[in-house]
Amino acid sequence: MNSRDVTTQEAAELLSAADRILILCHMKPDGDTFGCGFAMLYGLRALGKTVRIACSDGFGPRYSFLYPENFDESAQPDFEPDFVLAVDIADTQLLGPRTACWKDRVDLCIDHHPSNSRYATHLRLNTEAAATAEETYAVLEALGAPLDARTATCIYTGLSTDTGCFRYSNVTANTHRLAAKMIEEGIDHFMVNKRMFETRSVARMEIERLVMDTLEYYYGNRFAIIVISQKNVEKTGVPEDDLEGISAIPRTIEGVEVSATLREKGDKKYRVSIRSNEKVNASQVCGLFGGGGHERAAGCMIEGPLEEIKAKLVEVLAPWLQD
Repeated sequence: MNSRDVTTQEAAELLSAADRILILCHMKPDGDTFGCGFAMLYGLRALGKTVRIACSDGFGPRYSFLYPENFDESAQPDFEPDFVLAVDIADTQLLGPRTACWKDRVDLCIDHHPSNSRYATHLRLNTEAAATAEETYAVLEALGAPLDARTATCIYTGLSTDTGCFRYSNVTANTHRLAAKMIEEGIDHFMVNKRMFETRSVARMEIERLVMDTLEYYYGNRFAIIVISQKNVEKTGVPEDDLEGISAIPRTIEGVEVSATLREKGDKKYRVSIRSNEKVNASQVCGLFGGGGHERAAGCMIEGPLEEIKAKLVEVLAPWLQD
């Protein structure tokens, strides 16, 4: 689909003209999609809009500090939306089975992924933003939506989680300025970062131990692969939202330029997450398999036997890593 690119102000005007708005977040939710989704929920409701939020994987406990008090997904307003907003969703494949019914009805997508497939009628794409939360805040500001600690916490969470607690190369001066503005609203930024980066459940620690036992190196230890099998997920009982961040672990190993995390999603079907340092463009690698994302973090789905998938990844990385 050929989306119409819109400015921040035009995106705000589209939302201002709508009355009943459905907000979509991507499956396997992270802090950016939920941060943007709930920031929009609060801002639009404050402006008198009827709004509900949806995510194919539901709303687990990891991000419960972002949710409204006594939030019950099923108890949200039931209405036929006259406007569908997608936040931080680069492609309709990321909607998941429960919300895929809206894939051809998205009126506006707010995003920062260069690989956005332009599926929405209108697209507010800011590829210079470290997180979609940066552009979400800009749209809310253009709308004249009030900023309070609750909304500021959502925006800050999006910024922090999509930048690895402000450690990644996508961080800009604007990222820090916006984070500072959110802190000035009186948010508990210590709680957010501790919860996102320094708190691990027993199940999470156990799955990390099992996953690291699958670690393999290629190209003189410059490429690392780990596997998250369904068997080990079931064995540990780790919830889906507790798996976030595992894909970044192998990249932290000294000498590793790029890593691949293979998450088993069915019979001979794997979700592949690529994380890279300076040498490898993760989005280009995933693009070879129909996926995409950022230069340093991207994903795709690959079907086939596990060893064949590993061999394919080793092969496609040759232009970057082969001596």
